[in-house]
Amino acid sequence: MHEDLHSQPRKGRGAASNANGRYEQLRSECIDDGWHSPVDSDEPPLRTRVESDKSRSVITRNSSPDVPFDRSINPYRGCEHGCIYCFARPTHAWLGLSPGLDFEIRLFVKREAAELLGRELARKSYKPQPIAMGTNTDPYQPIERKERVTRAILEVLSAHRHPVTIVTKSNLVLRDLDILAPMAAANLARVTLSVTTLDRDLARKLEPRAPTAARRLAAIAGLASAGIPTGVLAAPMIPALNDSELEAILTAARDAGAGWAGYVLLRLPLEIKELFAEWLETHAPGRKDYVLNGVRDTRAGRLYDASFGRRQRGTG
Repeated sequence: MHEDLHSQPRKGRGAASNANGRYEQLRSECIDDGWHSPVDSDEPPLRTRVESDKSRSVITRNSSPDVPFDRSINPYRGCEHGCIYCFARPTHAWLGLSPGLDFEIRLFVKREAAELLGRELARKSYKPQPIAMGTNTDPYQPIERKERVTRAILEVLSAHRHPVTIVTKSNLVLRDLDILAPMAAANLARVTLSVTTLDRDLARKLEPRAPTAARRLAAIAGLASAGIPTGVLAAPMIPALNDSELEAILTAARDAGAGWAGYVLLRLPLEIKELFAEWLETHAPGRKDYVLNGVRDTRAGRLYDASFGRRQRGTG
């Protein structure tokens, strides 16, 4: 089993609990036996643990009709941004870890990704198509400042004149303008910044370690001024929580220089249903039923519909 952690808000973290993943044989739960005092509840900050991912390949293939790419690279497993709604959280269960706090504090880095990529691109059977980055976890999450795996991957792609698309929440992408700008000039690079809310208080709770919306808009401006095709993704849109901000987000992104826009409806597959409901109970208890009923209105009465064509857009 994973390390047991109390089900309560933790500073700088999105999830409040660390329930076992769906593949574990045993399940642990925290209960209050009445012996805890206010002093006992003062937990030390949770520290991020980073381990090496020993994957033998780096390009992931997909045949989903919902996405405009057939291959992607994810330099990291888990994400320190801590976005409570992240649809990648359930993937941590494959590692025997929790999609809750473990997803934010137990990170795995593919330190050999650039080397593996170079080998895969050099194969005679390889046929180039744009590689998407940021489709699962953010390639510019905080540990990228030290690990620099995303930058190393971009260096390989640039050397091979291979097209790439990037989705990120981080202004750290501006660090790599020296690579992305020449690639964009050759029509080899596009970047999309994901903006969830312009409300800083809501953002601190929804995505506690992600850069502010102001920094993301500044990144759009910086990328656009460098000649890099740049767009905005308003995601996720959550009924009765941030959906009223859609027009404001699009207007701000347009004014910053975004050339296109898209949105994704909140997705609640597998363990995320419970994690998001717990987040609502913790941070917006008075709106919990209103938000969840709004989600059901877009999902034919359910909290999630995994059907192609509807899972990202919803209905109703």
